[in-house]
Amino acid sequence: MAEQVDPRPLTTVLDGRWGELRRRLRERMTSSKLADSYDLDREAHRALVSEQLRELVDAGHPKLGFDRAYGGEGDTGGSVVSFEMLGYGDLSLMVKAGVQWGLFGGAVQLLGTERHHERYLRDIISLELPGCFAMTEAGHGSDVQHLRTTATYTDGSFVVNTPDDAARKDYIGNAARDGRLAVVFAQLIVGDRQYGVHAFMVPIRDSAGRPMPGVRIEDCGPKAGLNGVDNGRLWFSGVRVPREALLNRYGDVTEDGTYTSPIESDGRRFFTMLGALVRGRVSVAGGAGSATQRALTIAVRRAEVRRQFQRPGDGAEVVLLDYLAHQRKLLPALATSYALHFAQEELVAMLHEVQSGPEPDERAQRVLESRAAGIKAVATWHATATVQTAREACGGAGYLAENLLPGLKADTDVFTTFEGDNTVLLQLVAKGLLTDYRDNFADLSPLATARLVAEQLMGAVLERLPARKLVSPALHDRAWHTDLFEDREQHILAGLARRLRAAASSDNDPFEVFNDAQDHVLLAGRAHIDRLVLDAFVAAIDTCADAPAKALLTRVCDLYVLSTIEADRAWFLEHGRLTPQLAKKVVAEVNALCKELRPHARTLVDAFAIPEQYLATQLG
Repeated sequence: MAEQVDPRPLTTVLDGRWGELRRRLRERMTSSKLADSYDLDREAHRALVSEQLRELVDAGHPKLGFDRAYGGEGDTGGSVVSFEMLGYGDLSLMVKAGVQWGLFGGAVQLLGTERHHERYLRDIISLELPGCFAMTEAGHGSDVQHLRTTATYTDGSFVVNTPDDAARKDYIGNAARDGRLAVVFAQLIVGDRQYGVHAFMVPIRDSAGRPMPGVRIEDCGPKAGLNGVDNGRLWFSGVRVPREALLNRYGDVTEDGTYTSPIESDGRRFFTMLGALVRGRVSVAGGAGSATQRALTIAVRRAEVRRQFQRPGDGAEVVLLDYLAHQRKLLPALATSYALHFAQEELVAMLHEVQSGPEPDERAQRVLESRAAGIKAVATWHATATVQTAREACGGAGYLAENLLPGLKADTDVFTTFEGDNTVLLQLVAKGLLTDYRDNFADLSPLATARLVAEQLMGAVLERLPARKLVSPALHDRAWHTDLFEDREQHILAGLARRLRAAASSDNDPFEVFNDAQDHVLLAGRAHIDRLVLDAFVAAIDTCADAPAKALLTRVCDLYVLSTIEADRAWFLEHGRLTPQLAKKVVAEVNALCKELRPHARTLVDAFAIPEQYLATQLG
């Protein structure tokens, strides 16, 4: 593939279903002034981000994801794409926008009913009502079901309390400085009965910015990154809110104290409520992808102009990207970024379809939750690793704040643990596969995992998985690629099911059985996501109408596949899927593909079409 390829057809494929929206957003980003934030102190950075948030309002940014009846545009997928595009700039702005309109506004829209929509949504969209999403507690992050903040119904209203310091709301965006109202997740108590976690609208500041009576607010202080976001802590002491403060789509309390819900099971109701908030997880995966693309673009551009060491014989210094070691640093990561981008596009489309209907299909909702969990985990781990690689690829200059990579490293690091800890999320993926997405599959508590083993739900897995025969290997044969990924996924999942079933048939403690297999569980989740990502890449290639661009994408996909096989070749060797000779050929072919794609590296990053002002560094 010696001839140069026009990046524009690649951009068209990358832009996908929401291509027109992406083009409009790029034009808006290009015409706006980018303010550097790397040398601002914390308060100045927060003030700048708040000012930029209002500029987003003026540009109509927050309208996309809200219902037309309240001034929105009713485009769920478009709202996520818009969030992703913010990931090319200051990630503090992206996160703060996500808190205001994705988490806070999204909770009101998806967990509330018409009375909440009518009262709050217009002011949330316009930023007249800045708010918080107060879920995480100091003592409970991933285990949301066992939060300890309480909301007790008494005398026609709810009284919200923080029983101790472990139950304080922690790391809450918008809480330290700007938020006036919080969606507070608390255990709903009526009489002597507890009905599980529900969401309540709780004022935390008055119009003058003073804490409301019974509300204590504390700043989380400096963080490793994202210091333009005012994260804070919240305590509640006898804070009384009206009965209507309960976001009551899935559960309500009548004036006489009768609890009602369209979902009888407390557990199923809880996970249905959490599932409605999956948009935040999808958004984080997309934002991480944008930040990764930015880091790779900076590093590839640097590698095309930076020279080190003379070539023997002619005295000319060698461009960094001509070294195979440097190609191996950047090009497999670039191929994976392409693959994850296409998987993200499919995920956004799935979210849009599921949440655009009046009532989502329950199985489709569970599959969406599982895929969102897995893509978020893999995309954010990829971001953390790739931003670090890009920083190293730029040497000491990459360590200077003015060259953006240190800020990207600091700001993206937390993505692996917010909106779900990645290790927990991959377990969710595997559990969905084991249970065939049955009720409460998202419950990862010890009791639920014990029941999973005890009920031997994984027996159905073995019935669903056919015996497979791999096609003959040919390193560039897409049928071999897809067959190999499918075989790995099914073999790992079937092995896990057999392992759990065999252990459960004895007198072993069910939780210990599941816990002892946790490494296997995580591997099953990762193998499933790898296969979905490959499927998405293959589908995207089929949409490309430009022959040279399609040929280039095909080679990029080859590199994604073979570098993934190379990274896990121990498994493939142990399980007889590769011979030692073929494993060596895989390594050699990754080298060959890196050399083949080296002349197209700049084209591949230019195809991301990141506005130039977001790439301005001293790196060249």
